[in-house]
Amino acid sequence: MYKKILIPTDGSKQALKAAKHSLWLSDKSHGEIIALHVIETSSFSNIRARELKHEMKDMLKDEGDQAIHEIIQISQKNDLNTKIMSRVEEGSAADKILDVADEESVDLIVMGTSGKHGIDRFLIGSVAEKVVRNSTKPVLVVH
Repeated sequence: MYKKILIPTDGSKQALKAAKHSLWLSDKSHGEIIALHVIETSSFSNIRARELKHEMKDMLKDEGDQAIHEIIQISQKNDLNTKIMSRVEEGSAADKILDVADEESVDLIVMGTSGKHGIDRFLIGSVAEKVVRNSTKPVLVVH
């Protein structure tokens, strides 16, 4: 049923819980995973030093690569034969998640309720809430 599943990740515990669910779903449906990390560029708007911006982007890209690598490790540890494609994008997290979901024609988005860089808003994070409200694809939010 779910041939292509998008997993937005920031490496948080909630994102990894969501990844485990999506890997299981993907394995059962013989689908593939797109692991997405978004570098929030809005946090750089007040930084004037170009070199500092570049260093911060590099640091956040490395963090994203590590988050995606953790998903791959979970798949390998559980002997899953799931194809995992990775993407790192820059911009607003919710907007990029929605854009990638459409570009890749995913069947499902699986994400955690909140990430490690945001403040929880009640039970669901603001990024997850925006994705749920605006997605044309089904969204599974894992708490």
